[in-house]
Amino acid sequence: MKTQTLGGTPKSPRPLGGGTGWRRVRPYPVFISFLLLSAPVFGYLGDRHSRKATLSFGILLWSGAGLSSSFISPRYSWLFFLSRGLVGTGTASYSTIAPTVLGDLFVRDQRTRVLAIFYIFIPVGSGLGYVLGSAVAELTGNWRWALRIMPCLEAVALILLIMLVPDPPRGAAEKQGVATTGDPRSSWCEDVRYLWRNWSFVWSTLGVTAMAFVTGALGFWAPKFLFEARVVHGLLLPCFREPCNSQDSLIFGALTVVTGIIGVILGAETSRRYKKVNPQAEPLICAASLLAAAPCLYLALILAPTTLLASYVFLALGELLLSCNWAVVADILLSVVVPRCRGTAEALQITVGHILGDAGSPYLMGLISSALQAGRPDTYLQRFLSLQQSFLCCAFVIALGGGCFLLTALYLERDQAQAQKSGTGTLLLCTHSENQRLIPGRGAPPKDP
Repeated sequence: MKTQTLGGTPKSPRPLGGGTGWRRVRPYPVFISFLLLSAPVFGYLGDRHSRKATLSFGILLWSGAGLSSSFISPRYSWLFFLSRGLVGTGTASYSTIAPTVLGDLFVRDQRTRVLAIFYIFIPVGSGLGYVLGSAVAELTGNWRWALRIMPCLEAVALILLIMLVPDPPRGAAEKQGVATTGDPRSSWCEDVRYLWRNWSFVWSTLGVTAMAFVTGALGFWAPKFLFEARVVHGLLLPCFREPCNSQDSLIFGALTVVTGIIGVILGAETSRRYKKVNPQAEPLICAASLLAAAPCLYLALILAPTTLLASYVFLALGELLLSCNWAVVADILLSVVVPRCRGTAEALQITVGHILGDAGSPYLMGLISSALQAGRPDTYLQRFLSLQQSFLCCAFVIALGGGCFLLTALYLERDQAQAQKSGTGTLLLCTHSENQRLIPGRGAPPKDP
């Protein structure tokens, strides 16, 4: 929600500089740049120090930065950009560490279900961010109030984290009755070398990068595309000056929430059932969903000038198929990486996914659109067609992502066996009561189904 709140507020500083091309995306790379620089640091800390304390620090940082940014005068735009960057730093702590905590609390089917619940709130949060930003800006007439409401929710999250969430030993849930001794404490560089030799991790990371590329482009440009499509159909008057009608942010936000909930649950449940008969189920499901999402996105773009209803339907199907993978790819990472460096693995996957994915895709879409528009008559229809055609590369990228997950399936079983062998030691727990205390506050570890 925090990252997408400004996306739904047409009066926010998001389109600084005006225009319909790349100039609309200036503040977003500041957030991404800070997140990318911070993710490896939090991954390192998460593998070696208290994860609960690190998560608490991250929430305080992004909450405080978001609240303070709502009081910054327009004369100090650099300070606003800095505060958005600090929000990215706080987000990095949660993105890298929270999945590893869940991985140490649950195993196998239970882990898949819990990750599904966790990752539901990526698309749901993004959608609610659009809705909240748009609704608050409409009600108050000031986009800053959207940033002032969020810290209330974050305070509740911090209290629940401190009171209810344990900080389990790394690898605690991997095997009942066995404590994880792992290898001797390795350096960060040794962890990185291990990860880049792990082909399941490498190919799945490239698949996630393709997903991030498309979701980043959709998250920024889809509301504008939907607005212009309705103008082309004569349902709205053209808008040549910001702010424009914000109803499309609400529509896209609602689509993201609904398809996100259904998609994450569908993907996780399909994975849980299918991997009982096929050990390569997880990457195959990811590949199938992305390969099916590519034509859906293509049809949503191509049909927009002729039939708006069909465009909305295929856009919703594409988002649904993309959402199927969020929990599944996290489960893949946790199963192929040894517990000692899962935080670093999450950090590297986030870093690569953002650098090659959503950090550049909004810029690229804007640049392509501007380049196409430069050689055409300056009409509203041609502007819409330029944006439509710039989106077509997303269908190609998402198909490449499906191919990356097919390659992941080739190495999955080998890397899972190596992670299980390297990640668990042979120190048997002496008594049943000690076994129950393996994860503080949770009783006996979950039994394998």
